[in-house]
Amino acid sequence: MLRYIISFVRALNSNSKPSEIAHAFSIGLMLGFMPKDNLLWYLLLVFFMFCRINKGGYFIMMLAGALAAPAADPLFDKVGYFILSWAPLEPVFARLLDVPFVAFTRFNNTVVCGALVCGIICYVPLYFLMRLFVGAWRNKIAPRFNESRFGKFFYKLPLVNKIVKAAVELG
Repeated sequence: MLRYIISFVRALNSNSKPSEIAHAFSIGLMLGFMPKDNLLWYLLLVFFMFCRINKGGYFIMMLAGALAAPAADPLFDKVGYFILSWAPLEPVFARLLDVPFVAFTRFNNTVVCGALVCGIICYVPLYFLMRLFVGAWRNKIAPRFNESRFGKFFYKLPLVNKIVKAAVELG
């Protein structure tokens, strides 16, 4: 986990594209919301591992989404039930269940379907918020933080010092 935190912090302060960090956070939240006991989650996890995104931000946000998901499960259940019981889509879902191995994705579970739809809905706003945050971090927040008394004290903490040294060694 420490490696992912170091990767994310290095990306925030480097020349990596803000869009890579923003996509990583958005995808990580989407996968964090979904239950992990279905084929769809594993397929999406592997697919997004091959995309050009910040893996540190991806795994950090996946963990944050997984921690928030139990509180949002009633919402996911309601959204999934609405989607799965919507009359125009019922024939599509019935045909998908007849396709071999598609049932292993558990798309017909209300929580899985609702979590996926809610993750997709959250994708765009979170993407733009993260792009704004990365720009603000690089231009305004980080320089002020580094020059403040708290920032200087923070960098002298032993754990932070070890993380900075590890980041330098990895880079």
